[in-house]
Amino acid sequence: MEPEEKLPKAAWARAIWIALAALLVVYHIGLIFWGLVPNLVSRPLHMAVVLPWIFLFGVRGRWAMISGAVLTVLGVGAAGWVALNYQMLGDQYGFLEGRFQIGVAVVLLLTVIEAARRAIGWPLPLAAVVALAYALWGQHIPGEFGHSGTPVESFLGTMTIAEGGLWGSLTAVSVGVVAIFVIFGAVLNAGEAGQGFMNVAAAAAGRLTGGAAKVSVLSSALFGSISGSASANVASTGAITLPAMTKLGYPKRLAAGVEAVASSGGQIMPPLMGAGAFVMVELTGTPYTQIMAAAILPAILYFWAVWVGINAYATRYELKGIAAEDRPEKRDVIVTSLFFLVPFTVLMLAMFGLGYTPQYAACLSILAGALLLFIDGRLRFDLGQTGRRLVSALLSSARQVAMIASIILCASIVIGVLGVTGLGVKITSLILSGSGGMLWPSLLLTAMACLVLGMEVPTTAAYVICVSVAGPALMQLGLEPLQAHLFVFWFALLSTITPPVCGAVFIAAGMIGENWVKVATTAMALGVGLYVIPLGMVANPGVLMLTEEPLWAIFAFFRIALGLALISHGLIGRRPLGLRVALLLAGLVVVFAGVWLN
Repeated sequence: MEPEEKLPKAAWARAIWIALAALLVVYHIGLIFWGLVPNLVSRPLHMAVVLPWIFLFGVRGRWAMISGAVLTVLGVGAAGWVALNYQMLGDQYGFLEGRFQIGVAVVLLLTVIEAARRAIGWPLPLAAVVALAYALWGQHIPGEFGHSGTPVESFLGTMTIAEGGLWGSLTAVSVGVVAIFVIFGAVLNAGEAGQGFMNVAAAAAGRLTGGAAKVSVLSSALFGSISGSASANVASTGAITLPAMTKLGYPKRLAAGVEAVASSGGQIMPPLMGAGAFVMVELTGTPYTQIMAAAILPAILYFWAVWVGINAYATRYELKGIAAEDRPEKRDVIVTSLFFLVPFTVLMLAMFGLGYTPQYAACLSILAGALLLFIDGRLRFDLGQTGRRLVSALLSSARQVAMIASIILCASIVIGVLGVTGLGVKITSLILSGSGGMLWPSLLLTAMACLVLGMEVPTTAAYVICVSVAGPALMQLGLEPLQAHLFVFWFALLSTITPPVCGAVFIAAGMIGENWVKVATTAMALGVGLYVIPLGMVANPGVLMLTEEPLWAIFAFFRIALGLALISHGLIGRRPLGLRVALLLAGLVVVFAGVWLN
C-alpha cells in the first residue's frame, strides 16, 4: 500500500503527517550540512523522529492507536531527554544514577523492541529480548557460555547513555548513510526516474527472445540499485513488467520468478547497491571506488546467470519479445533517462570531481532529483502533480527510514549485548569450532545464519546484523575484510527468494495470482547465482581485484560465467535428466576450480 493511501482524510491530520515527514527529511539532510553534532544528540533524535511513523502512521484499531500514542510519547520523551542531557550523561561514563535514569533506560529498550515488532514481526525482537535476558542473568549459566555478570546500572547505562548499545555504530550507519540514500531513492522513485529505467531497459532488450523478461531484469537492476528493498522493487517495476509478460503468454510462475530474482539482484548492483556500498565504506574503511570495483563483476555475473536462465526457459516455452509498437520511442527513452542520469551524474561528480563525502554528494543529488519533480516526461510543469510527487517522496522517505531505523536500533541491542558480555567472541569461537577451523564449513554456517537473520529484514539492515555476528570469524579464517563483507552482503539477500520467508516471491506471486511455492522454485533456479557466486568469490578471489589485477579478474569472471551457464542449463534446460546432472556437476567444477588453481 502506498503511503499516500494511509494518510487520514481530514485535512489537518494530513498536514500534520506531511509536516512530520518533512521534519524527518530535513533533519537527516541537515545533519550532513550542519557539520559535527554530538552522537548522543544526533542518534537519539533520529529515534525520536521515526517513532511516530512506526506507532501511529496508518494504524487501525482503537487499542493499537492508544498504545501507539503512549509508546510514542514515552519513546520520544526518553530519547529527547538523552539528547538534551548529553553533556551530563557523557560525564557518567555509561553508569546510570538513580531510579529515574534506570526508568528512562527501560523505556528506551522496551520502545525499541516494540517498534521493531510492529515493523517486521517477532523474530528480531525476540532475539533482542533473549539477548537482554542473557546480559542480566547469564552469570547463572554454567560453563563457557556464562559470563561474570555486570551491574544493572552499568549494563543499562552502556546500552542507553553511551555508544555501546542503542547509540552504537549500527545506529550511526542508519543516521548518516542509510537514511540519506533511502531519501535519495524515494525522491527518484516519486518522479520519472522509474519510467526512465523501464524505457532504457525496453529499448535495450525488448526486441530479444524473452524480451519482456529481460526488460524486467535490466529495469530491476537499475531501479533496485537505488531502492534498497527487493519488495519495493517488485512492487514498483513489477506493476509494469508482470502484465507485459503475461500479455505475451509467459507462464505466471516464470514471470513472477523473473521479477523476484531481478528485483533482488538490484541491491548488489553498483554504484549504490541500495546504499550497501556506502554502509560498507563506513564499516570497513575501504574507499568507495575500491568497493565499487570489487562488486561490479560479481553483480554482472548474477544478471548473466538470470539472462542465461531466461534463454534456457525459452527452449521450453515460447518467450516472445516486445512488439515494436509497444516499445518506447527514442525521444521518450532519452528524455526520461535524464531523470535518473542527472542525479547520478551529480552524485558521481560531487564524490570524484569535488571530493565530497558520499553523504554530502547524495544530499546534492537529492536536491537535483527534487528539482526534477517539477517537470514530467513531456517536460511540462504541473503544480498539482509536483505537489503530489513531493508529498509522495516525503512520505515514502519517512516510512522507509523509520522501518530500517527500527530494525537497526533493535539489532543494536543484540550487538551491544555481544560486546558487553563477550558473547560475540564466544559466537566467533563457536563458528570456528563448529567448522573444525576450516573455511568452507564456516562459510556454509554463515550462509545459514544470514538466511535466518535476513528473514523479513531489508537487505542493508540484514547485512549489518549478519556481518557484526559472523564477519569476525570469517576474517579470522583468512578472508580479507572486503571479501568477507561482500560474502555476507550477498547472502543477506538469500531470504528474498528462499523459502520459508522469500518476501520478493510472495509479493510477485500475489501480484500475478500464482502459487508462491511454484514461483519460489522458479526463482531459485533462475537466481542460482545468488547461491553460487558468493562462494565463487571465495574460490576465485581474483574476481574482486579488477583494479589491482585486471587480467586475473577477467579470467576469473569468464570462468565463473561459464560455470554459471552450465549450471543454469543443467537446472532449467530441456534435456535428458542424465545430461542435466552432468551439466550441473561440470558447472560446479568450473566455478570451484579456483580452490585448487589459486
